[in-house]
Amino acid sequence: MSTAPGFDLPDESDDVLDEYSRTVMRVAESVTPHVAAIEMTSERRNGRVRMGSGSAVVFTGDGYMLTNAHVVAGLRSGRAVFADGKHSDVELVGADRLSDLAIVRGLRSTPPPAILGNAETLRVGQLVIAVGNPLGLTGSVTAGVVSGLGRSIPVRAGAHTRVIEDVIQTDAALNPGNSGGALADTRGRIVGINTAVAGLGLGLAVPINTTTQRIIAALLKDGRVRRAYLGLVSTPIPLDASAVVRTGQKEALRVVEVIAGSPAERAGLEPGDLVLSAQGRAVSSAESLQKLLFADAIGEPFPLTVLREGKSLHVFAVPSEMSDAG
Repeated sequence: MSTAPGFDLPDESDDVLDEYSRTVMRVAESVTPHVAAIEMTSERRNGRVRMGSGSAVVFTGDGYMLTNAHVVAGLRSGRAVFADGKHSDVELVGADRLSDLAIVRGLRSTPPPAILGNAETLRVGQLVIAVGNPLGLTGSVTAGVVSGLGRSIPVRAGAHTRVIEDVIQTDAALNPGNSGGALADTRGRIVGINTAVAGLGLGLAVPINTTTQRIIAALLKDGRVRRAYLGLVSTPIPLDASAVVRTGQKEALRVVEVIAGSPAERAGLEPGDLVLSAQGRAVSSAESLQKLLFADAIGEPFPLTVLREGKSLHVFAVPSEMSDAG
């Protein structure tokens, strides 16, 4: 009988694991320096009191950082601490509750910016890496896959309810404090801002895409996002075979409710109408309609094509400006 010690020989699974590990480590090393733990504070009689905390991602060379609106929670100032121990006071630039995005700016020197990617290129099953500060643990890294795309989170501002559109679902572990942190692809590009923990093994992130780039630009310019308001409640619905043939579309938006006194009511829209297009673009979800309702649509003719009792109609609404006030 041989008494020689036994050794595990490497196999293909080890090579795969090593490549996975190398990818996660590489992304962690490139992204972590750009992610801060932030604490938002408020002045009280007994001094400054911490009111909110989370993470933030530096995305410009002059110290602007992306985070979540619910992290800043209406507060104006706070402190950011980076993985290397350096810190900076921060001030609020702007926040948008209806996308759960906010921007703060570091008042002292900050690390160079992270590279923003494009979530529209993501695919289900793709590896993503989350970097944040869960439970106060600075520079924590978790990895997982994209579990789903096109999810939505209902949010409310005043009397208005919208959805955060095209949300990324991932199984990368997220905990309190991850909110506002980075979700990166395997090239270290920021494709999302982690926004919520929806349940065990379920994380959500606001995507970096064309719509959120518009929101970011508006926050940088004006500190807020101006949106147009139509005043209708709708739900996606598949079209029947004859309507598909006539319109070339498979889905439309069924108007469930028209708010009294709203631009939609003044335009003559009625419950039961099937909205096919807006501004000449096919719409089949609330998100696809919302993408058209930004500042440039306020006070301007907004053409809609609808099906009503089998007949195609063209109507023109004039959206008003949405207010956070109830």
